[in-house]
Amino acid sequence: MTRYSKAAEKKVGKVMKEFKDGTLKSGKEGSGGKVKSRKQAIAIGISEAREAGLKVPKKKPEK
Repeated sequence: MTRYSKAAEKKVGKVMKEFKDGTLKSGKEGSGGKVKSRKQAIAIGISEAREAGLKVPKKKPEK
């Protein structure tokens, strides 16, 4: 099974806390509306972890 670094897990956890508090926004620098989907919140957290250069598994290729 693929692994995430501890720092990446913390990053996703922080984003999920924002989602639960209702302060997480989509789009570049929060220019969009509130995130309503749990899946979207996790995707944002993983994306931010990748941008920060943390160890995150590669994206699966589309079929």
